[in-house]
Amino acid sequence: MTSSIHRLFNLEGRTALVTGGSRGLGLQMAQALSEAGASLMLTSRKAADLEESAAQLRSSGIEVQWVAADARDPASVTHVVNETMRHFGKIDILINNAGASWGAPAEDHPLEAWDNVMSLNARSLFLFSQGAARASMIQRRSGRIINIASIAGLGGNSPEMKTIAYNTSKGAAVNFSRALAAEWGAYGITVNAIAPGFFPSKMSQGLLDTLGSDNVARRSPLRRLGDEDDLKGAVLLFASDAGKHITGQVLAVDGGATCVVAA
Repeated sequence: MTSSIHRLFNLEGRTALVTGGSRGLGLQMAQALSEAGASLMLTSRKAADLEESAAQLRSSGIEVQWVAADARDPASVTHVVNETMRHFGKIDILINNAGASWGAPAEDHPLEAWDNVMSLNARSLFLFSQGAARASMIQRRSGRIINIASIAGLGGNSPEMKTIAYNTSKGAAVNFSRALAAEWGAYGITVNAIAPGFFPSKMSQGLLDTLGSDNVARRSPLRRLGDEDDLKGAVLLFASDAGKHITGQVLAVDGGATCVVAA
């Protein structure tokens, strides 16, 4: 018996853990999952941001909890996973969205900044994925892991963008998703990555100010930046039964920027 479209995308009764979920793209994706029926656990470093976002979501009738934590720290990650299990009893969906960037010429890039970017953008994916799988997904033989990569991880860089650590970490996120999908498919766990292009956010604002938002938008075939709705469909596809036969894939949401061949 085939399922209706509504049923395929319905997340009622499921729990989603979203890292970097207090603002920006993480909060937008969390909102999409909650609108489809999922209960939410949000985590990021700043408790005040989490409290504000959770209050906003609860005002719309959404079931949401939050835990402030450092996604680079194994003990903090374990605490977040344990709190999610305590509140909800399971983890159906994991959105690995926490991330950071640093701009500097490669020859002058501080090692401390390199380590911080790699730790948050790559190490945290491993920590949260392992934690969620051990606590819930493997024994239940079901789960959806969605890693937020970037089109910066799909190629090189333009000369004016000096983000060597960020690009490297996002390339790691892409192949981490493929490798984990191959290993954990036996447990019924799908692992996919979303690679956003330029979206206005706190992290990207400095670069957009430097390059010019209009100039960046003109580089993509659709001549626009991403907006607050443009990741919602992608994350819902990978998180729901509509994407149950999709794993190890990377979906660029970039207005077509990655299909443009430089002259």
